[in-house]
Amino acid sequence: RDEVSNLTIFDLIAPDCQGHCKTTFQQVLAEDRVHQIDTTFIAKDGQRIEIEGSATAIFKDGKPLYSQCIFRDVTEKRKMEEEILKTQKLESIGVFAGGLAHDFNNLLTAILGNISLAKATIAENTPLAGRLKKAEKASLRAKGLTQQLLTFAKGGAPIKKLSGIADLVRDSVDFSLRGSNVKQKYQFDPDLWTAEVDEDQLSQVVQNLVINAGQAMPDGGSLTVTGKNITLGSDNHTGLPAGRYLLLTVADEGYGISRQDQDKIFDPYFSRKESGSGLGLAVAYAIMKKHDGRITVDSVPGTGTTFSLYLPAARPRFEKTGKQQHEESTTGGHILIMDDENMVRDVAAEMLDFLGYTNSSAKNGEQAITLYLAALSQGKPFDAVLMDLTIPGGMGGKETMARLLEIDPQATGIASSGYANDPIMANFTDYGFSAVIPKPYEMDELRTTLAQALPRNR
Repeated sequence: RDEVSNLTIFDLIAPDCQGHCKTTFQQVLAEDRVHQIDTTFIAKDGQRIEIEGSATAIFKDGKPLYSQCIFRDVTEKRKMEEEILKTQKLESIGVFAGGLAHDFNNLLTAILGNISLAKATIAENTPLAGRLKKAEKASLRAKGLTQQLLTFAKGGAPIKKLSGIADLVRDSVDFSLRGSNVKQKYQFDPDLWTAEVDEDQLSQVVQNLVINAGQAMPDGGSLTVTGKNITLGSDNHTGLPAGRYLLLTVADEGYGISRQDQDKIFDPYFSRKESGSGLGLAVAYAIMKKHDGRITVDSVPGTGTTFSLYLPAARPRFEKTGKQQHEESTTGGHILIMDDENMVRDVAAEMLDFLGYTNSSAKNGEQAITLYLAALSQGKPFDAVLMDLTIPGGMGGKETMARLLEIDPQATGIASSGYANDPIMANFTDYGFSAVIPKPYEMDELRTTLAQALPRNR
């Protein structure tokens, strides 16, 4: 109180708000009415406090004696409003991005499928094989771009599984820094909790942060990555529910981020880099939100930047490894392909032919059910139905699977979609499917998926 009594109101107001506030207070003293004020105070420790309130002048004999102000700390309210605004921005861009990525993934399915067929029919050590490998590499980069776009899609859910986070983070960092002059250091709790995550998406978050850190240290430097177990109380600063969390931090020694830019860096298309797309951190923000987590930033210009990732911890449980799940191999059988895109049906049929499966095709759920009934009546039922979830103007995979199970409780369905983060893809068994294969996919992925699905009913 003694310290404040010796200060004027302008000693508290942030430097960037001084001009506006001086104009407002001049109006307060000149007019006999209440004025609304929105400004920022600087606390004793240097933190910014968002303020809103009202001010009015006290007059005597027509002359202003002083101004009377009532202020409210609305810092938390503003943070909440900013979170809502960011969410709205992500949702609006998601409507466009989701549709674009879906169509693009159909194209990539045809491209990658044909490349994998071509690779399988020529000798490895030939110039043509080298060109196909380069084409495949470029297509996989395009696949990564569509995955970033799909991150924005409204209603999408990560395809989660119980994961050991330390190894996942370490692999992602090492991959991103390959060939770089930045040195990485790791500090993980030895008993770091596991978490339910979409490994591809979390790896994407880490890689985006590491790439940014490397760009902030063009002459090299040190990148420190930590992971520890924490328990948040109900009144924590992140806004997350109380509970157990993994806290991952990525700290660089780069040029830092200004306070003004820190408030914008998670906005889609915001970038200070000439070659930047402005999507990397917005993608990271969206992924963490879909994992019921949070990403925050703390930066000092000229010193460095630390990004913190909060992930809900999961109770450990036993899961089969990929080798255990897929050690049974399956070849031969009759597969029904259901997709509205001719090029996807064609390349899927060719890959199945190459893998030793006979196959038939349908462009929607109605045709698929007709073909399935005919095969049953002839005593030659399909071993599995590979079906697209989204069929414009027709019956999609979800409805088709439900009908097939009514017809044949032993029906085996494999869900496929260009919307790789469709909730059905994340929880496919709830809808009666035996396996999923996100688009775009290659022949090896198709082989593995069939091996996973078919042994259950053969």
